[in-house]
Amino acid sequence: MKKILNLFAVFIFFLGSAQIDNISDGESITLRIHYGFLNAGTANLTTKKTTYKGAPHLYVKGTGQTTGAVKAFFKVEDLYESFIDSASGLPSYYVRNVREGGYRQHFETAFNHDNNTLILTDKKTPANGSKVIKSVKGVQDMLSCFYYLRSKSPDELKVGTVINMNVWIDDEMFPFQLKVTGTENLKTKFGTINCLKIIPSVKSGRVFKEKEGVTMWVSNDANHLPMLLKAELAVGSLKASIDDYKNVKYPLKFTK
Repeated sequence: MKKILNLFAVFIFFLGSAQIDNISDGESITLRIHYGFLNAGTANLTTKKTTYKGAPHLYVKGTGQTTGAVKAFFKVEDLYESFIDSASGLPSYYVRNVREGGYRQHFETAFNHDNNTLILTDKKTPANGSKVIKSVKGVQDMLSCFYYLRSKSPDELKVGTVINMNVWIDDEMFPFQLKVTGTENLKTKFGTINCLKIIPSVKSGRVFKEKEGVTMWVSNDANHLPMLLKAELAVGSLKASIDDYKNVKYPLKFTK
């Protein structure tokens, strides 16, 4: 169970440059996490328009925690923060501060996109100090990649679209490819809504059953709001479904 819940935040926040002006100030998204028949936890994403080093940025805060019976034997309290440049859609500063059972990690990363480097600081172990790491052009972090995807217009994100990106996770770079494979009418607690079905290519082996073991559905509109995510794991399945949303920029079209 511990291995599954260590995937918790990766699964939820999995989600070139692009403006992110289609995201509202004060937007909030809450997802309910299920492992099999268990109600395992919740994840929440909030946004705030701010400045970072004098430039307009979108501040995104992501939290994840286990609940109920799962929390009783494995407690997760994860915090993610990202300052995303409003003009480029690229992250300037990223924080991952997590507590998962006995596991504790706190990394902070400052990005320099002009020379494709980043500065990684291990806040959990200050003696390790900070180190400069060679990066790649257009790198995203675990939160900014999700908003980069949502920044795409309906014409840019449609069936057949393939998006490649490099995502900085903890202290390592991972290449991802996202494919829009079709549309589906998805039932949610708010009603039925037409969605784009997106499959990210992920590593197989220790956690996922197959190379493409993750599927997500986002609203087929200008919001591209996450409605459902599923991951087929080596030991069971993990699901996250929309539980609440506030202050999205465009009206969502649910039908009963």
